[in-house]
Amino acid sequence: MSSKPGIAFIGTGVMGRSMAAHLMAAGHTLHVHNRTREKARPLLDNGARWHDSAGEAAAEAEVVVTMLGFPQDVEQSYLARGGIVERARPGALLIDMTTSSPVLARRISAAASARGLDALDAPVSGGDVGAREARLVIMVGGDAAAFERARPVLSLLGKNLALQGPAGSGQHCKMANQIACAVGMVAWCEALAYAKRAGLDPARVHGSISGGAAGSWAMTNLGPRALEGDFAPGFYVKHIRKDIGIAIASAEEMGLDLPGLDCARRLYDRVAANGWEEFGTQVLYRLYTSL
Repeated sequence: MSSKPGIAFIGTGVMGRSMAAHLMAAGHTLHVHNRTREKARPLLDNGARWHDSAGEAAAEAEVVVTMLGFPQDVEQSYLARGGIVERARPGALLIDMTTSSPVLARRISAAASARGLDALDAPVSGGDVGAREARLVIMVGGDAAAFERARPVLSLLGKNLALQGPAGSGQHCKMANQIACAVGMVAWCEALAYAKRAGLDPARVHGSISGGAAGSWAMTNLGPRALEGDFAPGFYVKHIRKDIGIAIASAEEMGLDLPGLDCARRLYDRVAANGWEEFGTQVLYRLYTSL
């Protein structure tokens, strides 16, 4: 693979758009596809090449990166007729960075291997800020040689890269991450709701507790947004609900009970019932203030 391989980037949403821009800035020729072309407009204006399908983009590149919304989007993009696996160049490297199903990751890996392709599942953590600042945490499943082959590309998107194991292992690691995130969101929302009900200034309380033992990335970064009524999505409610569902299904398959995650699921179901699925996950705090 040349030092600057052409890259097909599929999915230019909140995070994908920033990730793709980093690859372009590093000198890679970018071939893009997105369900809504207008969301790729900034990339196209800077020289990216548009393609009408994921398969068409894949056919033009040595590396394919996908950053999609839901497992069904991943399955369609990779495994449908005329999709990425069918149309990718011989020997291409396929990197799915969507948070998706470990089972689906293994299916894609097997289908890719049958065609002489390398496939990695490489979901990320860090949200919109991590994507913009190229400091995502990237959790990878797949072959060690493919991981080393992907390292120069992944290093443009984040600095914390780790191969967790064979195909599907990146997704399992991301599920562990999402379990901690989802349950942790409940923790800081309840802490700040308690402070407010006690007559304290929740912003002042946040300043006192966020840097100590109770602190977390989410409390530090999302707590202030929630207190200011800023519920713009860095990570959508609809996506955390998807991830919770995948994690619960995977845990059930392994015979593991996760009562904390089940509590988070029920709360985010209430958030969705209020019509807030297109907001950021910090809108959970709004649920407590409306009680």
